[in-house]
Amino acid sequence: MLKKIIVSALFFVLLASSGPRLNAEASAPNGQATWLWNPWMIVNDEAGTLAFLESKQVNKVYVQIDRDVSVNVYRSFIEKAAARGMKIYALDGAPGWVAPKGYTSQDQLIQWLSSYQNGSAASQKFAGIHLDVEPYLYSGWTSNQAAAIKSYQALLLKAKSSAASLKIPLEADMPFWFDEIAYKNTYGKGNLAEWVIANTNSVTIMAYRDSAPLIIEFVKNEIAMAQKHGKLLVVGVETGETGEGDNISFFEEGEAAMKNELAAVQAFYANSSAFGGTAVHHVGSWMTMKP
Repeated sequence: MLKKIIVSALFFVLLASSGPRLNAEASAPNGQATWLWNPWMIVNDEAGTLAFLESKQVNKVYVQIDRDVSVNVYRSFIEKAAARGMKIYALDGAPGWVAPKGYTSQDQLIQWLSSYQNGSAASQKFAGIHLDVEPYLYSGWTSNQAAAIKSYQALLLKAKSSAASLKIPLEADMPFWFDEIAYKNTYGKGNLAEWVIANTNSVTIMAYRDSAPLIIEFVKNEIAMAQKHGKLLVVGVETGETGEGDNISFFEEGEAAMKNELAAVQAFYANSSAFGGTAVHHVGSWMTMKP
């Protein structure tokens, strides 16, 4: 509690000294992204899903790839979403992707995506690849973190090459604490957060806290890294119910509180060329959260 009070006080001091940033909300980056983990939502109710996204002024959606869903469903959704000003990214990934044979899952995604892109009209193509791997949830992270990190780096470099061959950008989700993780291996040595930012086009940082002061504090290092490398950083927040503590998600506070806190984050980082807007995790829980 004391730490939260101190961080909150620091936040208001920073705002007070930030001059024109406080008045920059009108020109703040208005990027609003979200994750759509259940593509069957667009199978069963494409119109309703699009209407919800449009009502929330979403302009970027990370949509899970499920090979059981017809490619024509994705084509229809992307085309209609594009007409509403939304870009759709192919979302996939799992902790097991960093396992010894985890590359097969990544290969399957790229094969599917390559076939999809080649067979689709320009208005139906995915705008990019968005990976959510979370290697720290893989069992090997605990037993041999160095090996898991190296495997994760190899995975991202392979994805980077695949994205380049498809002529689309690569993005990745990343926890806010990767800036505390060091690596030293065949890829060099340094800070893992900076390495991920340097080797992708954009990173969505999972800054899962329910107050602007904490969110701003947790992403400041990554914003600086993205600025250094000329990349974009999107700031993500949680809306689902969680047992990890009452300061993780906006589930308890509701949507109005979330909008206020995100507006403060956007205003604070409005002058940063590295700030790529905010992201809400995820469509399913966002739809059902209290006002």
